[in-house]
Amino acid sequence: MWGQLLAILYRDLLSEWREREVVVGMLVMALLTLLIFNFAFDLTGAQRAASGSGAFWVAVVFATLLGLGRAAALERQDGAWEGLVLAPVERPVIYVAKLSSMLLFVALVEVVALVVMAALFGLPVFRPGVLVVLVLGTVGLCALGTLFSVMTAQAKAREVLLPALLFPLAIPVVIGGVRAMMLELSGLGSEAAPWKSLLAGFAGLFLSLSMLTFGVVTEE
Repeated sequence: MWGQLLAILYRDLLSEWREREVVVGMLVMALLTLLIFNFAFDLTGAQRAASGSGAFWVAVVFATLLGLGRAAALERQDGAWEGLVLAPVERPVIYVAKLSSMLLFVALVEVVALVVMAALFGLPVFRPGVLVVLVLGTVGLCALGTLFSVMTAQAKAREVLLPALLFPLAIPVVIGGVRAMMLELSGLGSEAAPWKSLLAGFAGLFLSLSMLTFGVVTEE
């Protein structure tokens, strides 16, 4: 199982290394969003942490959405996806491999976005509590997004369907991420514990449901 998972993950990472069609687009989207928010908000007042955390999660959601759609489209080219699902590989293994590659892509974008955010917003972003919030929120967002990107990949209106399905269900993750990150950036890490628990709960729920239903989705 681990060999199959690592083989699919290696294939995805190698393909992205050669083509650079997913991460570059995600980076551009995230950095443009942060730049626009930098000019839109007053970053000198007490609301700097709230503005910064909100801008960061909007950038992450837009970049993740773009990456999910592009990765699914590339997978469908030249029958690569059909070959993968016809291979003797368990569906949960395929799902975990696809989720892992997307997590790595989003994590790379988040690291760059954090550096830019620290420069633009002047916030202490590299705190352990902030990184915990990022990990929990990213897992929840990508767990659900990976499932929906496969579901909508064959649809004619997939550019509309993917955000229409993902956004409503991802709202608790985004709200929890914004609130927890804002408290961490404000030096109130102890008050962020309930929001971190919320993020962990949704991450576990979305991950479990996605692994259980991925086989049914790929049979359609």
